[in-house]
Amino acid sequence: MTRQKSTEELTHEIKAATDIEDYLLDNRNQMLSQSLAQHLTALLARKKLRRADVVRASMLDRAYVYQIFSGEKTPSRDKLIALAFGLQLSCEETQKMLKISGNRELYARDERDVRILFALREKKTVLETNDILFEHSLQPLCV
Repeated sequence: MTRQKSTEELTHEIKAATDIEDYLLDNRNQMLSQSLAQHLTALLARKKLRRADVVRASMLDRAYVYQIFSGEKTPSRDKLIALAFGLQLSCEETQKMLKISGNRELYARDERDVRILFALREKKTVLETNDILFEHSLQPLCV
């Protein structure tokens, strides 16, 4: 299996590349190629969770979660973060999910994002995370 390169390594290689096609050919296994629905389904299997468990823990509407998993709906960033709690994702797994979805990653210079990252790391629930955000006059997750 090929080692996963960091984004910084790939960025450095892009800057040094003389031919973009050669770069893409050399790094095709490093590209994000799954759809969000495929990625979520793979996470569900890897975590050995049922969709019903994710619905309950994410506090999102059941039908909406099923539509996200089928690729019918494109969730907002906050709804994806709520799903991250439901899927019991680590900070790194959450960041990857946000990247795949085309959303901005949680940013270490944004107070709200930092508090969410802390809550993910500490395995807080969506409700506990919303309490933390509310206590600091920050927008809670949309649930």
